[in-house]
Amino acid sequence: MTTHTEPLTPAQAETLRQILHGHGYDFEAKPYALFSARKGKLIVTVYEKGPKVLIQGKGTEDFIRFTLEPEVTGIAKIGYEEILEPDKFEPHFGIDESGKGDYFGPLVIAGAYTDATIARHLINAGILDSKRISSPARIRKLAAIIRATPGCTTAVIAIGPERYNAMFTTFKNLNRLLAWGHARAIETLASARPDCPRTLSDQFARPEILQHALKQKGLTLQLEQRTKGESDTAVAAASILARERFIDWMDHASATGGIHLPLGASAAVIQAARDLVARDGPEILGKVAKLHFKTTNAVLDLH
Repeated sequence: MTTHTEPLTPAQAETLRQILHGHGYDFEAKPYALFSARKGKLIVTVYEKGPKVLIQGKGTEDFIRFTLEPEVTGIAKIGYEEILEPDKFEPHFGIDESGKGDYFGPLVIAGAYTDATIARHLINAGILDSKRISSPARIRKLAAIIRATPGCTTAVIAIGPERYNAMFTTFKNLNRLLAWGHARAIETLASARPDCPRTLSDQFARPEILQHALKQKGLTLQLEQRTKGESDTAVAAASILARERFIDWMDHASATGGIHLPLGASAAVIQAARDLVARDGPEILGKVAKLHFKTTNAVLDLH
């Protein structure tokens, strides 16, 4: 294990800070972190939001076993996951998406099948929600591990901007479009793993939309939707596969188009879109961006 995340109370965070000081860790400033400390190849960072601790590097598992659990949280979890979280190790599909909040680029929905053996392997390999991984190289490395894991059936549905815009005109609602993509990924997985009894995804704003999409495809497996679904290993694997396809598309489009396409929907995104329009005309937006975003009005100065 080379990475681990765990929620802490403020008191536990302060206890951990004192322990690290006492063990001779070197502290350094890090954005959005209460503190970050390094010793050798091990980095321990406690983020403000939560708070939560992220442990990375060689020695992660020993740090959890001999410091974090006995001295900070007081709860032994590592090695007992299958007892504490049995659902995570039962056969199921996990579904997640990438690009939903990005003006540029595709919407990508991915899925992964895990059972006890696969889940344990992926956990040991450091598979966690892609939103916690900032390095594209790390995303690609973990995606390769997922694809190489025996028995880990995967599916990736990428909806490029042109097709996305056409589909949005038909669906007239992002949740319906998203449900279509989730159902399509589940259908692909179910054709390869027809004996899988359950699928898990993040909670939809209206859960019945995804249920209806599955029913339309004749899929009868148990559907579970819950907030923070990415804490599940199958969903985390799906999030990494979706993110990999998304960043690959963005990198390729930036390289071939000659203009860097930023992530999100920020002022930098608006400026990049305006540069594209100035060079290629407003019709270029339909080829690289999601036109229903309010960002389009800002780019074209529409009110």
